[in-house]
Amino acid sequence: MNPLLDKLQPYPFEKLRQLFAGVTPNPQYSAISLGIGEPKHPTPAFIQQALADNLAGLASYPTTVGSDALRGAIAGWLERRYGLPKIDPATQVLPVNGSREALFALAQTVIDPTRDALVMCPNPFYQIYEGAAYLAGATPYFVNSDPARNFAPDYKSVPADVWPRVQLLYLCSPGNPTGAVLTLDDWKELFELSDRYGFVIAADECYSEIYFKAEAPLGGLEAAHKLGRDFKRLIAFSSLSKRSNVPGMRSGFVAGDAELLKTFLLYRTYHGSAMSPSIQAASVAAWNDEQHVVENRAKYVAKFEQITPMLAEVLDVQLPDAGFYLWARVDKRTTISDTEFARRLYAEYNVTVLPGSYLARDAHGANPGANRVRMALVAEVDECLEAARRIVEFTRKLS
Repeated sequence: MNPLLDKLQPYPFEKLRQLFAGVTPNPQYSAISLGIGEPKHPTPAFIQQALADNLAGLASYPTTVGSDALRGAIAGWLERRYGLPKIDPATQVLPVNGSREALFALAQTVIDPTRDALVMCPNPFYQIYEGAAYLAGATPYFVNSDPARNFAPDYKSVPADVWPRVQLLYLCSPGNPTGAVLTLDDWKELFELSDRYGFVIAADECYSEIYFKAEAPLGGLEAAHKLGRDFKRLIAFSSLSKRSNVPGMRSGFVAGDAELLKTFLLYRTYHGSAMSPSIQAASVAAWNDEQHVVENRAKYVAKFEQITPMLAEVLDVQLPDAGFYLWARVDKRTTISDTEFARRLYAEYNVTVLPGSYLARDAHGANPGANRVRMALVAEVDECLEAARRIVEFTRKLS
């Protein structure tokens, strides 16, 4: 067996299952889960129809590089969304089966494990980054989030002798679980470090279309363009899962440095990660339509505007920059830990939230997820409001 597998920790939801083992939730309440970031809004009918209309594609082997139509639709969306100049669909865009598998696979492509490699990750973080680092033969290095900077990673805290070992830097903007969005100054700092030390930047942007301000979140390719740069050593990842409420389609893309994508395509050709032609056709329809995205975003805005003030009365929580999570500190009124908060809330009110410490690692003397919980406001508004009411009642009872 591959000994690197022994380095993997249980996934957060497995830890949650163990935390709830032996607990029977209060039968007076129906179950409500805010634990998993799985979109619950209905899939738009036109995307379902596009999938149904193209089932004949199931009779053909797909190509790894994807269809011209799909790459063209993705390139067009990037140009419109981020104000970019012409994106070459043939060399700067590659369809992938959701951002998750591509985030993992990129590490297997770019890491040289013979060089004592580090993979830099935000902390807290999406667990795929850590697993990808270990299974590529590298070591993750965690950069703790800074509450004073709305939970953006504090890259200035990284010692100078660490940077030369970094081969890949994962970032998530808007962040999971914090919702933090990197600024242009943040990007400038990272680009300068990448130029100096030669590491690849993997920009996970799958939450980019759910935001609460008039200005859309800044993307990595957009930041490079605004700073007068090309896309060298920069790969952006995006997905239809959150944007279009189609997590089951497993449809996303990577875009950026053409030389990196050429190598990544070679890896993927052997890895066997081609997207179904039927899914490709439905994806073209989704990327070419923006109205359903506007309507979807409005539903999240309405939820967060109602629920955030309710929870702020009892928890230390505020509206994030973007994304569909609330990142709440639970010890505003009590000294209860995040795991005990989650366990008792489930037992007494049948509401599931995810302990923040499960999404982070102990690093530099602290676990930046400790005493926090992540709440995914993915269900319809009435269900989320009911969950919020129960959380308020539970927390007031604790104090």
